[in-house]
Amino acid sequence: MSVRKKLPPLASLTVFEAASRLSSFTKAADELGITQAAVSHQIHQMERDFGFPLFARLHRRVVLTEKGKVLSAAATEAFGLLTTAVNDITKEAFRDELVISATVAFSYFWLMPRIFEFSRDHPEIEVRIVTQDSIPNVISAELDAVIRFGNGMWSNGRAERLFGDEIFPVCSPDYAKASGPIDCPVDLLSHSLISYDTADPMWTGWDEWLPACSVVVPKKTLGLRCSFYTEAIYAALNGQGIVLGWRHLVQDLLNQNRLVRVTNASIDAAGAYYVVSPTKRQPKPAARLFLDWITSSSLACPMDAAGSPAVQTIQTSQS
Repeated sequence: MSVRKKLPPLASLTVFEAASRLSSFTKAADELGITQAAVSHQIHQMERDFGFPLFARLHRRVVLTEKGKVLSAAATEAFGLLTTAVNDITKEAFRDELVISATVAFSYFWLMPRIFEFSRDHPEIEVRIVTQDSIPNVISAELDAVIRFGNGMWSNGRAERLFGDEIFPVCSPDYAKASGPIDCPVDLLSHSLISYDTADPMWTGWDEWLPACSVVVPKKTLGLRCSFYTEAIYAALNGQGIVLGWRHLVQDLLNQNRLVRVTNASIDAAGAYYVVSPTKRQPKPAARLFLDWITSSSLACPMDAAGSPAVQTIQTSQS
């Protein structure tokens, strides 16, 4: 029997790869331009042919089974290699285009204010930034570099550490002035604490930060809950409460006095920021220039004379 006869149809594998990467039949349907029912049918047909499930259907989401994970990893790598090969032989890859993936928060608060320096020094390179909070496919032929927070362990990715981070409460100057003294972490419980949703287990929220500062978290806290970190920062800028500031993301806002730090308490982030490049191929010249630039930029973070992060700490008083 030929190898091809042992494989599912290419159309089915395409649907499966998208569904497994996005963890959603609906999102896969949107990406592929077909209906959710068509995605479900293709997956069901594969499972019937294999004789075992590829996904566990849970409430409002799907999760890969162990066998599904094995097939997903193989399909992702195979499609990545095929795309790279096609680009190489048809010369469709833009040699001077640089495609960078970063989370929305990192892109907006750290990368975008600085990337002009790279473009100024290398005007021949067309830079495209793909903002996505989901974990991207590192070996994708489209991506030259991926910037992510984590532990540095990414399959099929070569990771280089940029910097760790420090986490502390921040708010707008107006909120700080009106709120009265906030001298220690326990004082925060009487204030509006802005939080945000995240699926990243290494990302620190109030439920982790407060206990780390020896504060018992009540069953319910006051404050606004946002879907994204960027929304939480905007809420704080508009005086709606106190949010946890990640130093490398809020440093520019602190320098501009648009946000101020409250209390001297802070904790170190569990992970660090990394720039990840594919291991299956050598970085093209534009990517090598970017990797050199961002690693150099990460070493130029502002520090005060004592060697600690240059953040602004205020003591509030009754207005």
